[in-house]
Amino acid sequence: MSKKVVTLGEIMLRLSTPDFKRFVQADSFDVTYGGGEANVAAALCNYGLNGTFVTKVPNNPIGQSAINHLRRYGVDTQFVARGGDRLGIYFLETGASMRASQVVYDRAGASIADVEASEFDWDKIFDGADWFHTTGITPALSDKAAALTEAALKAAKAKGITTSIDLNYRKKLWSKEKAQKVMTHLCQWVDVCIGNEEDAETTLGFKPGDTDVTKGELHLDGFQDIMKQMVAKFGFKYVASSLRESYSASDNGWSALVYNGTDFYHTKKYNVRIVDRVGSGDSFASGLIYGLVTGMPMAEAAEFGVAASAIKHTIPGDLNHATLGEVKDLMKGDGSGRVQR
Repeated sequence: MSKKVVTLGEIMLRLSTPDFKRFVQADSFDVTYGGGEANVAAALCNYGLNGTFVTKVPNNPIGQSAINHLRRYGVDTQFVARGGDRLGIYFLETGASMRASQVVYDRAGASIADVEASEFDWDKIFDGADWFHTTGITPALSDKAAALTEAALKAAKAKGITTSIDLNYRKKLWSKEKAQKVMTHLCQWVDVCIGNEEDAETTLGFKPGDTDVTKGELHLDGFQDIMKQMVAKFGFKYVASSLRESYSASDNGWSALVYNGTDFYHTKKYNVRIVDRVGSGDSFASGLIYGLVTGMPMAEAAEFGVAASAIKHTIPGDLNHATLGEVKDLMKGDGSGRVQR
């Protein structure tokens, strides 16, 4: 049987401007669905695992459309709760060159924010599960969503299931002070922590030592210092961070750093031309999870994650549709982009 990975979070309706248009230019939007934890579940299904997504959506055609979108890619949605008033929406304006992308949220009052932990049977959900994953976005939605996240983490740990969290700080959802209080509490039940140095500072309060960690330029000593602090405080089995060098909105350097409490591993770097960078962090998380849950050594799992997420930058939409074969070929060095015949 394939490994089972359960994820918990929000799925949203995504409305994006076509052809790199600005919001003020757009007469229509491209429609899709996505969200951090849903993206992870879909990618894992794409690699042949059992990805199970847990959330709450409104009992209306929009909620059903979101579920249908995930089912299309093999995600197990049998434990999704129905109810509440609406599905959250986010609007995306894709940038280019020196013009940055923009995201506008319309997610207040979404069904997942008004949720009770009792709506989910965690014994059934975690039956046969090998891994549980969530992000810092979910507890940011509401106090009820934070309580749900805690209940899920506790239930997973009680069953001996490996747990992971992607810190994913969203300043439009909560303050640094609230994030640090909640996330510091939740991380006591986390085995694998994923997040860049900015997220580690905003959600957990960790700061690099004497090294200046600057966006667009890598200072690995600073990352390593933060990771050591994180493992020392929480006892994480692994800490991982994708590393983005932002040359422009169109071109980035992309690599990753992973730490197991003893050794650091820095992956190869890919220079990516961006089609859509939304979901790239989720693609790294899902690739790393795939590697670790299937028994890859840390370095190989990290290389799988960064290769998978490099490909995701070339794919429109939230989900990573890279195949297992494509990721493994890129890991071997085949990044030529030549037509496959």
